[in-house]
Amino acid sequence: MTEPIDDEDFLRRFEAATWPLEDWHHRQHIKVAYLYLLRYPFETAVVHMREKIKALNIAHHVPELPTRGYHETMTQAWMHLVYLTLCEYGPAESADEFLEQNPQLVEKKVLRLFYSRDLFMSGTAKGEFVEPDLSPLPRSRKRLGLSPGQTA
Repeated sequence: MTEPIDDEDFLRRFEAATWPLEDWHHRQHIKVAYLYLLRYPFETAVVHMREKIKALNIAHHVPELPTRGYHETMTQAWMHLVYLTLCEYGPAESADEFLEQNPQLVEKKVLRLFYSRDLFMSGTAKGEFVEPDLSPLPRSRKRLGLSPGQTA
């Protein structure tokens, strides 16, 4: 996808499972995480993320295999890292600007700092959230301070 798209249109297309599979990459996952975390409490955002990724996968006939399909630990670990970043540095004017301001979130191999390959690639980690075995996920002492109805 070469043309820019605003956050609302992006999220609408994702939620309708019409986002093109060839344009569904790590950056788009993080954008959705960011947009959901601005709108919902953490646990609710995780539920929406899980349900909508699975729906997108179904719409695009992505098979559930050991190395393909939805991965619960990956999703929740990234949600934790986006939430931490939001708490520590705050939101931006758009999801793309947030990612420009926080390039660490664009590096998809960051989870290797927390998870061994064996644990991360396990069927257990794919099906349910497992805590890291190398280093705990960082937690913010701050809370996400958005007023009701406020979005970036």
